[in-house]
Order: sequence, then structure tokens, then C-alpha cells
Amino acid sequence: MKVFTCQACSQLVYFENVKCENCGHALGYIAALNEISAIEPLEDGNFKALAEPQSLYSFCNNAQYGVCNWLVPADDATGYCVACRHNRTIPDLSQAGNDLLWGRLERAKHRLFYTLLRLRMPLHNRVDDPEHGLAFDFLQDAPVSHAVDVMTGHNNGLVTLALKEADDAGRERVRTEMGEPYRTLLGHFRHETGHHYWETLIATDTALLEQCRTLFGDDRADYVTALQKHYADGAPADWQENFVSAYASSHPWEDFAETWAHYLHIVDTLETAYAFGMSVNPDAAHGEHSAEADFDPLAAKGMQRIIDRWLPISFAMNSLNRSMGYPDLYPFVLTPAVIDKLAFIHTITHFANRNSEAQTLAAEPT
Repeated sequence: MKVFTCQACSQLVYFENVKCENCGHALGYIAALNEISAIEPLEDGNFKALAEPQSLYSFCNNAQYGVCNWLVPADDATGYCVACRHNRTIPDLSQAGNDLLWGRLERAKHRLFYTLLRLRMPLHNRVDDPEHGLAFDFLQDAPVSHAVDVMTGHNNGLVTLALKEADDAGRERVRTEMGEPYRTLLGHFRHETGHHYWETLIATDTALLEQCRTLFGDDRADYVTALQKHYADGAPADWQENFVSAYASSHPWEDFAETWAHYLHIVDTLETAYAFGMSVNPDAAHGEHSAEADFDPLAAKGMQRIIDRWLPISFAMNSLNRSMGYPDLYPFVLTPAVIDKLAFIHTITHFANRNSEAQTLAAEPT
């Protein structure tokens, strides 16, 4: 993610900030500009954005719940921002604490949409495409003990996120029980949208589908049987040679979704490193461990350039985390087979760029 500043005082601000702590200006994100803008209220109830003073803006309708800081044009008919108009079901806000959990989900979802917009991915919602549009249900388990728990997953464009995943303690318990090295809300969003883009970009294109099957395997293998076998027997002993995670080895669909998520992990984190001008050059190391984040990875033409920066920088980030007593920030190994899969994801995101109607919503030109 890029670095944002307050236009009123040049203070650095976070993507989620609603107020500049230095000068007190209210802040809002303008997706079409890819900017957090300081705003000033007008007598008609709208706002003037200092990043674009000639236009009038209002806050997304979900700002009233404290879960969204995105602005929409004052004449927008929906009243919802590009990210929030994809919500189909929100949590029951009459239950104490659900607003806080929903807020955590939205912060992760909005970071997802930041990257999807930067990549100019197609972003049809259920209004645009009632059958295949991307939508989100944020659901909680039923209060009765014999009811079936909500499962996070994807079905034909509809992503279900279990509200309990927004509870940090509960999510960490599941991560430990599942033996996962990494489990975050943002990771869930990235993974599940990978399934969506497999259906909308890969399954509908014969040439891409054949390339995908060559890399990830034959998706026509029975999905339910494959998952049952994975949970019963675990991943193959040599899974790390060909898959980015153990779960990716369960079925080609999961391999694609996991690789898609990791592609987004990598380019978003490298964009942040680029925005901060990060470089690593360890004293006691060979040249391959040195790197400078000196280009925008979301605009890169090839995956190898991204990998050449990512490997040294992620090693440095893991080392910093260990110095603070935390687990590795990126506890994964990228083998040549996995890098080939990431390169395929990189190719299709750029292929989608040329065919997407989302270009008018994109944050900025690449």
C-alpha cells in the first residue's frame, strides 16, 4: 500500500484513519484518486476534499457505524463506496460486540479492495451481475449448540466470512489446531476472492484454463473427496516442493486460491516497502540477499523482478519479527514451481487489466 499524507498539514496518516491527529482535519479515502484526503464540511452537508476541491463528496453509508472511511461522490445514487456495495449480509448490530467484529472485517476487506482496484480487476457486484457478481455474507454461528457452525468459503461469487474469525483469540486457536503458520482476516478475503476470479477469469477462457491445469492440476478431480482425503491423511510429504502451503495441495482450486492470496500478499507488501523507500543490504551476506524496493510491483511487467526483491526483503522482515519475539511475518518457502504459479497469477491480473470495466474505478494508472 502507498503512503498517505494529510493535505492540510503533510502529516503521515494510515489508510484507516478518519482524523489527522496533527491538525484535526477529518479524513476520507477517494478510491478514484487512490488518496486519503483531508476534508472540510460544507453547509449542504457534503464535504470538500482538499485532494480534489472541485468535487463534492459524502461518506459511505457505512461510515455511520464506524466501519468505513471511504468517500463517494455527493450525487452517488447508491450511497455506498466501491467496497461496501459488495456486502449482501452484515452482522446483527443489535448484539453487543458485533459492531467491533464487523469493523475488523471491513478493515481487511477495504485493504483487499485497495489492491483489486490498483490491479484493475473486474468488480461486478450482485446488482451488476445477479448470478456471478462478487458479494459478501458476514455471518455468526447460531446461538443453539446443535446448529451447524458458519464456515468461511466461496460459492459462485458469494463469499461467506464467519464473524468469529474476527475474534483474534478464536482465530489464533483455530490456526494452532489446524497447524497453520498464518491465518488472518485479510488472508481469508484474498483466498476466497481467488476462487471467485478462478470462476470468472479462468473457467470461462479455454486457453487460460488449459494453462492453469498444466500448472495447478486438473480441477475436474472431485473436490469433496479431495478435501476429505486431505483432512484425513494430511498433505504429501514433499508438498513444499510444489505448493505454497499444505492446504494448497488438497485440490487444484485450493492451490489456485492459495497462490492468488500469496500474490496479493507479496505485491501489497512490496508496494508498502516501495512507498517507504526500503532497501536491505546485510553486511555479512552475498549480493543476492540485498535488494531495494525501487519500483511499483503492481505495475511490474514480469514476476521475476518482483521475486528478486521479495525474497531478500521478506527475509529481513522475518528477522525483524524474530528480534521482537514474534513469528516470521512471511513463514513460507517459494520454490521454482511455486514461483511459476505466481507468475501465472501475475499474467492473468494483467490480462484482466486490459479487459476490465473496473478501469474507471481503479486507484491510479499503472
